[in-house]
Amino acid sequence: MSKLHVFNAGPCLLPQQVYDRSIDAIKDFKGTGVSVLSISHRTKEWGEVMDEVRANWKELLSIPDDYEVVMLGGGASLQFLYVAMNFLEKKAGYLDTGTWAHKALIEAQGLGNAYAVASSADRNYCYIPKGFEIPKDLDYLHITTNNTIKGTEIKTDMDCPVPLIADMSSDILTRRIDVSKYAMIYGGAQKNAGPAGVAFAIIRKSALGKVSRYIPTMLDYRVHIDKESMFNTPPVFSIFVMNETLKWLKDVGGIDAIHALDEKKAALLYSEIDRNSFFKGTADVEDRSIMNVTFVMAPGKEDLADEFLADAKASGIVGIKGHRSVGGFRASLYNAATIEDVQALVDCMKGFEEKHI
Repeated sequence: MSKLHVFNAGPCLLPQQVYDRSIDAIKDFKGTGVSVLSISHRTKEWGEVMDEVRANWKELLSIPDDYEVVMLGGGASLQFLYVAMNFLEKKAGYLDTGTWAHKALIEAQGLGNAYAVASSADRNYCYIPKGFEIPKDLDYLHITTNNTIKGTEIKTDMDCPVPLIADMSSDILTRRIDVSKYAMIYGGAQKNAGPAGVAFAIIRKSALGKVSRYIPTMLDYRVHIDKESMFNTPPVFSIFVMNETLKWLKDVGGIDAIHALDEKKAALLYSEIDRNSFFKGTADVEDRSIMNVTFVMAPGKEDLADEFLADAKASGIVGIKGHRSVGGFRASLYNAATIEDVQALVDCMKGFEEKHI
């Protein structure tokens, strides 16, 4: 079979090295004779993995000593509830920049006073709001740094007068961030940090314990920090693959090296979208995501969308159909995607143009 070029938005493409080591661990985990799928999370060997994965997170992102990293089941959508449960006391602000940002807001509104301090819904979330005021009496401001469906991204760490909480599901580990500017960073692993099935949370420990409500034990971040992410049986295999993904990222040069590559990949594809008369980008240029490139057929050529998808499939290109809620196309250029993958998509787009001119 010829090589496929996988652009799925999540679960996403992972490095071959990660697949290979995960297969080996399924057969025999660390020489125990037991598969990683069956290993007890109370064994010494598994404890070593948990220590290593936390250390790798801290090293890659230069996480300060007063923060802790926890790994939890349920994905980022469950973290929407965790965040409000642990941080919302009187009032919380949300930056409403897309589908997942809006869902996070709705979840918080079920627990208390939460509202959008700014929104880009007026233009179908094609931009990031700017120049908005952040009230100083908020318990926290919640942002979604990358909007996978709409293709926009907040590319810098904002200065915020209140605790800042960020869903970085789809752009974590793609650029250097100042963790100290955030009370918490969280996300699902299945974009750049591993497979589906586990979420990460990077939490300033002193930011917790500020709410007066009862927090159910399973939803209390302090419990998971105290129990080192093993209050209950953790998603062992997903955490193992996460750790292998972090090790791969270190092997290829870390955050700075991967950021340079990610920017190069995005520039290559956006350049073709802007040049090619058959396609049109959907996000404002200044806010374009380098992770999720969204585009549609150019005006007057909408009826060619299915044909382009068929051509892409014939070229071994997988996963570029846009989210079901918006249509069009989306190419997710997560860390494991290569320049060769992006070039294959660009060549397909050029070939499609040549065929119809």
